[in-house]
Amino acid sequence: DLQVRTLRRTMLASMMHASCSTTVVAMQGKRSQFNGASVQSRPVVMPTAQRRGDLQVRAARVAGVEIPNNKRCETALTYVYGIGPTSAKAIMAATALENKRLREFSEEELTTLREEVEKYNIEGELRRTINMNIKRLKEIQCHRGKRHINNLPVRGQRTKTNARTRKGKTKTVAGKKK
Repeated sequence: DLQVRTLRRTMLASMMHASCSTTVVAMQGKRSQFNGASVQSRPVVMPTAQRRGDLQVRAARVAGVEIPNNKRCETALTYVYGIGPTSAKAIMAATALENKRLREFSEEELTTLREEVEKYNIEGELRRTINMNIKRLKEIQCHRGKRHINNLPVRGQRTKTNARTRKGKTKTVAGKKK
């Protein structure tokens, strides 16, 4: 059978370059027609880490953001927009969870973490709030609003020199010599 041959060939090829734990898959105790002779098939051993198409959890989903599994919880929480180191410590204190790597968390612990994070103004909601505040400043034409409109520094920084982040690349003006 062509399918059996291709399956065995791919499994053997993947076994050749794998040096990890193995699992037994497919063809357990089934009889197959191979080149006209009836042959009892053996279980085919295939490495777990090298298989393609396997689902591997690499990130936990908290507040609509995939945070990395291999980092400690306090650090991983800072991947959510609106949660910094201080907020992450406060969340950990409120949930009374141990600051271990996220892959070591149980589903119940992740659920309590998600519930605590939902109490904060984060991600899309926070971005929307900030944009609405800037829009309000622009509409009322206050000093800060005008600075936002003109793409200039808002918090009183000097602009004769520097401020290149807000102003962009230098525009040379002719006839400025003494």
